[in-house]
Amino acid sequence: MARMISIPSAAMIALAAFAMPHANAIDLQAAYRLAQGGDPTFEAARYALEAGREKLPQARSGVLPTINLNGNGGRQNGQANFAGSPYQDRNVNSWAWNLQLSQPVVRVANWIGVAQAGAQVEQAEAQFAQAESDLILRTAQAYFDVLTARDSVTVAKAQLRAVEQQRVLAKRRYDVGEATITDVYEAQSRHDLGRSQLVQALNDQDSRQAELERLIGILPEPLAGIRADVTLPAPEPADVSAWVGNARENNPAVRTQLAAVEVAEKEVAKNRAAHLPTLDFTAGYGRNYTSGSMTSPADIENRVKSGTIGLQLTIPIYQGGAVNSRVSEAIANRYKSRAELEAARRQAATQARQAFGGVTSGLSQVEALTSAVTSSLDSVNANKIGYRIGTRVNIDVLNAEQQLFAAQRDLARARYDTILQGLRLKSAAGTLSEADVVAVNALLTEDASQTTPAVPAMPAASNATQLPKVRTQ
Repeated sequence: MARMISIPSAAMIALAAFAMPHANAIDLQAAYRLAQGGDPTFEAARYALEAGREKLPQARSGVLPTINLNGNGGRQNGQANFAGSPYQDRNVNSWAWNLQLSQPVVRVANWIGVAQAGAQVEQAEAQFAQAESDLILRTAQAYFDVLTARDSVTVAKAQLRAVEQQRVLAKRRYDVGEATITDVYEAQSRHDLGRSQLVQALNDQDSRQAELERLIGILPEPLAGIRADVTLPAPEPADVSAWVGNARENNPAVRTQLAAVEVAEKEVAKNRAAHLPTLDFTAGYGRNYTSGSMTSPADIENRVKSGTIGLQLTIPIYQGGAVNSRVSEAIANRYKSRAELEAARRQAATQARQAFGGVTSGLSQVEALTSAVTSSLDSVNANKIGYRIGTRVNIDVLNAEQQLFAAQRDLARARYDTILQGLRLKSAAGTLSEADVVAVNALLTEDASQTTPAVPAMPAASNATQLPKVRTQ
């Protein structure tokens, strides 16, 4: 049973979602489909697959018959004299055509080439599967990067509003003698810092949106966000060795290298077959016609029909050592492909382990941060009450608010990272598909009131005048 992590309902009640327009919002599935049609890298991979599939019909042509039709025609003009007679104009007209057929009967290298082409097609398909997986990861990464940046803007704005309220409150309390000028300076300092952080967050948001726009072709405004009540699943199966085993065999990069090894094996066999005799069936039929003569005073007309049929045997004896050299080269490339296969398997296994660990640790982090948000909210409320009655100073409230906003931001990031790690885990195992995009998409909502990060409602600054005065000794 997969371990599920969700936000407690008590914390959800305490959290109010940040405002975001949601009419006609783009979700992850829509972004992925836009990327499928608009990403140049993926488009190049699609054409590479089409080109790779042509290897097989090209190889099959080596074992199929070839038919050629040749023809020519001409006219020869000249002058000739015969037995002392005056020179006479002479013409010779001619034409000919010939139909030839050749069918390989024994060509071992060509048949090996057909099998090799099949492996090349498998290689092209595995490479395209890798491109599909990469597109999903790139789209999800860009999508959640935008959400992260927008969350940072939302939190920065909320923090700035909260600091402003606290600054106004500190100023009013200072004016009536209930606070020190230090409280005012601290609030003003936090306010200035908050403005700087908001500018930085807005710049980062523009950059992230531009990256997603480059990928999907349109300005992503607005985006569906993660539901506040979302439940993130743990890896299934929960055994990392199972994921590693799948990655070592089914990872697209591994499948690409498996096909590359097969191509290299066939290349060795094909070059060795160059030592073997070849046998071809040949047949031909032709006609030619000639009229006139340059050597006789009388015009001569010839019509000839001809047909041939036979077998052509070719036995390689010596080709300057080129065949042996090509065999040695192919053997070296075979060992190279095997080494690259092992490297791909190790890389896939490492990716699976890292992603599995990322998901499991991410789930724990989400759980911890969910509690941290609830605790931080309680801390903010407690510090505000303490500030009103004089048991807390202004800096305590500001620090508590900053801690709350940081916890909210970190919770949202932890969720995004955990989802991305889950996609990376499936990519490493070679099982990532659009169905996984649909599954992640189900975690999103266009309703801004149901998304995270949540920003708690802060008391209005105007309420500051209603606070009870604290008598100082």
